[in-house]
Amino acid sequence: MMLKKQPGDETTEKSNGTDGNARLLTPEDSSTCTHKHSADQDERETWSSHSDFLLSCIGNAVGLGNLWRFPYLCYECGGGAFLIPYFIMLAACGIPLLYMEYAVGQLTRQGPAGALAILCPLFQGAGLATVVLSFLLATYYNVIMSWAMFYMGASFQAELPWTSCNNSWNTADCFDSSLNSTIRSNSSTSPTEEYYDLRVLKMSSGIEEFGGIQWELLALLVLSWIFVYLALWKGIKLTGKVVYFTAIFPYVMIFIVLAQGVTLEGSKLGIDFFINPKWELLKTPKVWVNAAAQNFNSIGIAFGSMIAFSSYKKQNSPILRDVLAVTLTNSVTSLICGFAIFSVLGHIAHTQGKDVESVVADGPGLVFVVFPEAFKTMPIPQFFSFLFFFMLLCMAIDSQFASVEVVLTTLQDQFGKTLLKSCRREVIVLVVCLVAFVLGLPNIFNGGIYFFKIIDKYSSGISLMLVALFEVVSITWFYGAKRLAKDIAKMTGSGPFIYFTVCWSVVSPLLIAAIMVFNWIEYTPITFGDYEYPVWGDVLGWMLAALSLICIPLGMMKALWQAQGDTMIKKFMSSLTAQSHRIDSVGQGGVIANTAV
Repeated sequence: MMLKKQPGDETTEKSNGTDGNARLLTPEDSSTCTHKHSADQDERETWSSHSDFLLSCIGNAVGLGNLWRFPYLCYECGGGAFLIPYFIMLAACGIPLLYMEYAVGQLTRQGPAGALAILCPLFQGAGLATVVLSFLLATYYNVIMSWAMFYMGASFQAELPWTSCNNSWNTADCFDSSLNSTIRSNSSTSPTEEYYDLRVLKMSSGIEEFGGIQWELLALLVLSWIFVYLALWKGIKLTGKVVYFTAIFPYVMIFIVLAQGVTLEGSKLGIDFFINPKWELLKTPKVWVNAAAQNFNSIGIAFGSMIAFSSYKKQNSPILRDVLAVTLTNSVTSLICGFAIFSVLGHIAHTQGKDVESVVADGPGLVFVVFPEAFKTMPIPQFFSFLFFFMLLCMAIDSQFASVEVVLTTLQDQFGKTLLKSCRREVIVLVVCLVAFVLGLPNIFNGGIYFFKIIDKYSSGISLMLVALFEVVSITWFYGAKRLAKDIAKMTGSGPFIYFTVCWSVVSPLLIAAIMVFNWIEYTPITFGDYEYPVWGDVLGWMLAALSLICIPLGMMKALWQAQGDTMIKKFMSSLTAQSHRIDSVGQGGVIANTAV
């Protein structure tokens, strides 16, 4: 079989080789041309424009982690000094590995599972593991969207409901600093804390008391999945148009928050706290580990989304400029978010008579507890509150598009012909969204926040680095970093600098392995504030982590079973050999022919 050539390509044809190897065809072979095309390859979608692809990748990379994780890490890991390990890890790991994933997707025109099955069949399970990671992320990420919509609806009230202690959900421990001049006790809670915990989540005392479902959140969760479905049901061409708004609007709101934040009394205190370097912390290994982990999680390395997105690009598209555009935009956004958030935190600390350190929070607590505290001191608080949580919705939905698209791309690559014969794409998207919705329901029970914490930590925290290590090793060691560099040169007309091949082969694998080992050595059972989980909660977390990790040995067994050879040694060596005949095309001059049907 041969592929349909792109406009401007040379005439390409089927190779008459019988050794199973692929070769680049030339116009001289045109006399043997056949016109039997591979439907799943010929009909693969491509982005309507390059900007669609770029904005989708930026929307995926720029998410809630920039808003609530990066600023907290700066505070915890040395302030301005944290930027040194952050940008070193970006240069040594983030940029090279994103370059690798873009190149792999563009070369194979497959999602992560199909791409690794082609480049190194023995490690195809690592590709499937990234799909599982993305799917688990999709099951609970929409819950954050439902929280944001809850706050958006509450913003239309004459008085923001989290500004006082005079509500039915408030307890005797509620302390309104704007009305009380006495010193608050250690057991006191703010109105914003109680609104989030007792009104929005209706949180129980622990995961043992799972309670009932939060019906308002259920309705909002359904609505959030409807948004995702409508953006994905027609394919990436529609999704690429939606992100023009969802990827750009958050920047408008971030700059509004920054502009408003720096004018607030006490904002300088927060900004100084944010950027004040603590050089002594750079000697701590944890700081460097956090810098690398932030790059992985923020950019989306090893989640499969970047491979899936780039698989819809034309094969002669440039790669490096896209990598630099996404990574630098992501990093600059993180810095802007840091200044915006700490200016507000400085104001909160000033009005409450506290140190900035005492009002800093990590994760959802920052945007759903700390930030609402700031709105009541702003002019037209309802307006700023609505825009802020609408911004959260846009940032979350962009990342959710990517997570679900990884699953859809994998289903299309692996079962495309069968699925499309039996049902339309719209039905496939609907089934995926419904399954993810059902699996996400535990997060909106009274004890759901405890389950949310478990799946967030274990599904993408514990197993991510091991999956990433297998992905990088399979591509850069077994397929070959130099071989990938040659493929990039054939596709784009110019190969990567030697710096990238060195990072792929040596630097990145060693860094990932070091991060993984350090995380496992420093492992402690999960906690949630002062709450300690029961042993079975920790076991549940490891079971969730195993859902992705189990894909790796299962993929190895499948590869060995399907490999050619009459002995196990021969099967093993065969499973380490790339299936070159399945690579669509290489470069501007022609198409790699399929010499094996």
